[in-house]
Amino acid sequence: MTSTGKERAITLKTPEELQVMYEANQIVAGVLSMLHREMKPGLTTWQLDRWAEQYCRDHGAVPAFKGYRGFPASLCVSINEQVVHGIPSKRVKVRTGDIVSVDFGTLYKGFYGDSAVTIPVGTIKESVQSLLTVTENSLSKAIEQVRIGNRVSDVSRAVQEYVEKRGYAVVREFVGHGIGTYLHEAPEVANYVRKGASPRLLEGMVIAIEPMVNMGTHKVTVLRDHWTVITADRKPSAHFEHSVAVTKDGPFVLSERKGQDTGN
Repeated sequence: MTSTGKERAITLKTPEELQVMYEANQIVAGVLSMLHREMKPGLTTWQLDRWAEQYCRDHGAVPAFKGYRGFPASLCVSINEQVVHGIPSKRVKVRTGDIVSVDFGTLYKGFYGDSAVTIPVGTIKESVQSLLTVTENSLSKAIEQVRIGNRVSDVSRAVQEYVEKRGYAVVREFVGHGIGTYLHEAPEVANYVRKGASPRLLEGMVIAIEPMVNMGTHKVTVLRDHWTVITADRKPSAHFEHSVAVTKDGPFVLSERKGQDTGN
């Protein structure tokens, strides 16, 4: 889930707090890995939401998104041209050839976890697979910049340059964010370079980096449900996200899924 409102202050976490945040994010990672395994044609997005919430609660956490600013579900499920914040429904089923972005958050022992992945359903078009690959790779490039002394703009630049050189567009209206005892903390982490200086990355900061990349225009619109964001030209969009801590040893990907290469 992206940051769209006023953010809390930047907070620095202790090693003990980072351990709790790692545990919170590993529950998120477990949810996303489970959804990846179980994804198949014919499933309703409501079923995906039920599985995600049950896994979360079975592991001692609370779904972070449910009720947040009025969001009615635990899981954001966004299909094809839907960018983010899709609301699960008993009427909507995933189909072969779809790409399904799932974004999930947890609250565990007072700290939040947040991560997202876009999952192909069966065989997808080569052009759409390229979109997924570029988006995920841009996240890895961004993670490489999560080092003490760098600026948030270094993270943003890594995404923007990688994506735009390959002919895709980054969404500008929705951005990543700091995370900790609040789901959305400062700093905002845009996927493009904004004018002016940006905050330096300090040891103990945790940021949720989440490239949202469109096959066509960067422009988006929000549907009448006031949540679901779609591309203005109805072309596909992909979304990948990790919560990453700044440490003296480099980036610590708190939400890393087992067997995944995050570019470290």
